[in-house]
Amino acid sequence: MEHVKDFLAEEDGVGVVEVILILVVLIGLVIIFKSQLTNLVNSIFKKITSQSNGI
Repeated sequence: MEHVKDFLAEEDGVGVVEVILILVVLIGLVIIFKSQLTNLVNSIFKKITSQSNGI
């Protein structure tokens, strides 16, 4: 019975599960907002390119 209590009290894998859940949420957000992110990055690079021509 003590082995079961020790096993349930052990929290070594909790950090790994948290990191995996955070990664899943971030990947989901990137997939959902992919077109908006692409448009934003493209507009930033166009602005950089146009302003660098003036230098």
